Amino acid sequence: MTRSAAREIAIHCSYSLGFSTQSAEEFLAERMDREHFQRWSEESALYQDYPNEKQIQYIQEVVRGVAEHGPELDQYIAQHSKNWNFARIPLTAAAIMRVAMYEILYMPAIPTAAAINDAVEIAKKYEDEKVVSFINGILGAFVRAEFPEQSQPKTETPAEEA
Repeated sequence: MTRSAAREIAIHCSYSLGFSTQSAEEFLAERMDREHFQRWSEESALYQDYPNEKQIQYIQEVVRGVAEHGPELDQYIAQHSKNWNFARIPLTAAAIMRVAMYEILYMPAIPTAAAINDAVEIAKKYEDEKVVSFINGILGAFVRAEFPEQSQPKTETPAEEA
């Protein structure tokens, strides 16, 4: 299983947890069970391969983090959603942006560009082109506003003359 597949599963879990009365821990214990994966594999090729230990840890960290920081992440989405009422944002799009923003804010080992690029590619599977562009724009605006040092072009310093 690739990191992208694990990220997509984390998005599925974060989305589904929003409709559940379970805690993140209860949800993950049930969802990350091998039998559960096997049942889901009948409906989606994404669940064909059971994640390895590192991938399980990643999925669990993201799902727990998105659940814990949900209001903060939603505030960032609303703040950068010019002319969009948060209630109009498709739930899948919101789940995708929450995961990417959580990774950018709280998982420094994951490159910002990788989080955004994967979010956009995953969005293409679930949303129309207009929503995909919206997701890309929100994530770009978020990074420019919250991490301006990452948005600055790199300037090369001239090499010392010999």
